[in-house]
Amino acid sequence: MSDIDQFKRFTVTSALPYANGPLHIGHLAGAYIPADIFVRHLRLRKKDVVYICGSDEHGAAITIKAKKEGTTPQQIIDKYHNQIKNSFADFGISFDIYHRTSSPIHHDLSKEFFLNLYEKGEFIEKESEQYYDEEYDQFLADRYITGTCPHCKSEGAYGDQCEKCGTSLNPTDLIDPKSTLSGKAPVLRTTTHWYLPLDKYQPWLEEWLIQDKKNKWKTNVMGQCGSWLKSGLQPRSMTRDLDWGVDVPLEEAKGKKLYVWLDAPIGYISATKQWAADNGKDWQLYWKKQEKEADDACLIHFIGKDNIVFHCITFPSILHAHGEYILPQNVPANEFLNLEGDKLSTSRNHAVWLHEYLEEFPGKQDELRYVLTSILPETSDSEFTWKDYQARVNNELVAILGNFVNRVMILMHKYFDGELKGSTVLRDAHLQEYIERAYGSVAKSIESYRFREALGELMDVARTGNKYLTDKEPWKTFKNDPEATREVLHNCLHIIAHLARLAQPFLPNASKKMFSMLNVGFDYAAYEDAVFFAEGHKLAKAELLFEKVEDAVIEKQLEKLSNKAVPALASADAANAVVQMPVEPAKANISFDQFEGMDIRVGTILEAEKVAKTKKLLKLKVDTGIDQRTVVSGIAEHFDPAHIIGRQVSILVNLEPREIKGILSQGMILMTENSDGKLNFVAPAEAAPNGSIIR
Repeated sequence: MSDIDQFKRFTVTSALPYANGPLHIGHLAGAYIPADIFVRHLRLRKKDVVYICGSDEHGAAITIKAKKEGTTPQQIIDKYHNQIKNSFADFGISFDIYHRTSSPIHHDLSKEFFLNLYEKGEFIEKESEQYYDEEYDQFLADRYITGTCPHCKSEGAYGDQCEKCGTSLNPTDLIDPKSTLSGKAPVLRTTTHWYLPLDKYQPWLEEWLIQDKKNKWKTNVMGQCGSWLKSGLQPRSMTRDLDWGVDVPLEEAKGKKLYVWLDAPIGYISATKQWAADNGKDWQLYWKKQEKEADDACLIHFIGKDNIVFHCITFPSILHAHGEYILPQNVPANEFLNLEGDKLSTSRNHAVWLHEYLEEFPGKQDELRYVLTSILPETSDSEFTWKDYQARVNNELVAILGNFVNRVMILMHKYFDGELKGSTVLRDAHLQEYIERAYGSVAKSIESYRFREALGELMDVARTGNKYLTDKEPWKTFKNDPEATREVLHNCLHIIAHLARLAQPFLPNASKKMFSMLNVGFDYAAYEDAVFFAEGHKLAKAELLFEKVEDAVIEKQLEKLSNKAVPALASADAANAVVQMPVEPAKANISFDQFEGMDIRVGTILEAEKVAKTKKLLKLKVDTGIDQRTVVSGIAEHFDPAHIIGRQVSILVNLEPREIKGILSQGMILMTENSDGKLNFVAPAEAAPNGSIIR
């Protein structure tokens, strides 16, 4: 029995996007396409599921955007909320509700949560020093402060995180901090805030996360959580000195707002309340503990890896402290999607924006869904390129799935005028058995959050159909044995019907088109619903499922991406920086036997922590496929331990063990180094099994 069969109801959420800019393909691959596939699958299994999302409309990011555009926060959130909501709808993400955190129902619920914890004595009230902009006469939130990162030394790091190396920061960590408002150095002033004592909840979190979720959650999620817990949790402020957000509901806290990571995840609940009110439902059945644990809903958060700590540590601690709410059964976070050899960057305009794609590729939603699902960054970062987009559409969607459907439909119309006669069941026992297994394989992969694998199972059914049609060659038997031709094509029509049903979570538009061509009278079929053809059934006309993507289309997108990008360096300088960097001369030749003696494997980092009393060393636990071993690596100045958990690396596994700072290191991680001394991992382009040999 699948884990999902334990539950009567499902509450599925996707991360609330900030309403300060449009959506890009990295957002889709991180939290929305995987969740949409999962939810569509649950609906096909006739499960009671509500799919929740909405705009995150508070926090410093909104006010910063408003100041940059010379407008108000309200105008910013109205503009981008509508754009994001429309983009999701046009793309076909099947939310039950897309809400917004500026709504009164959300403000009321957020205040209710705060007061519940406040009245229970869960908060710590304390004074602290916070940066203050004297020219603008206001305290500065983390994102209002930039400076030099103390770890990688890059400029422009924010007060909460360096986006270049990924290290989490406090504003006071920054070198030469500057206010983003005035551009001047801020001063420290004393202010009062209310803190959530995460250290108090650490024993409970360790039991709940490490014991209960071990071997159930993705390794990258567990690794990052383990790293945070190992470092020791600290109290976190749940209030901010801001002029935009949810008011702190205390008389002594006038002018203060709730921390966005307190109010934002509560947005999942307030959105559910609104959905329930609109649809005559009881929202509490989807969020609150029931009398019998078996009646509890299954809560699942789909997010990107940058939100792991908030959904796995902060928000569960808030729900636990409140006491009435269920906790997430899973948080299947994805890693990051890169674009054309570089990180997606909104600030540099290095992105494929969803609203632009929808305008330039009308009716091609399924093509993008397919490509992004094929490369989802499920366990490590992956990369989108326009050439790969073209290849996957042309060589897979067109040449495999589309080709099979088109050939069968054309042959049926050519030989039998699109009319079915005689047997209307699949009469090939081998095919029937294979397809039944395919349903189980697709379901198992989806319910294990392996969406790339599930899509591969679907495409294998199309490949099987193509092979069956080619092997049987019905065009050769029609003249002497038309009934043999009819039986083969009837069997192929059944394969198309199963493809249409299996494709619904992945390719909803193509699925509807297949049902339409089959002329079955509906465009949706649950897994248990029969899809059959009556005697004399007439097919609709044949249509192309997909069209080839021409070179000119791709060249236009590459040119557009090149022209609109604003790189960190001028583009010519950036190119020259790669070409002209000093190259070390080659070392002395070695024999082939010496090279062959090196055993380099693909491994995955399971744990990472700094080595005490050192600046450069990290202690890593790496799964090599052969074993799990400790490696000491001099990369601490380049990578935050919490952000490399789950990364795949290349590791020399037969290096003589060496003791470093009292730790036995059993291997070496391979790295590249650029002209600035910046290190990067040497890793497979796509996820590979641990232990794979690098030759």
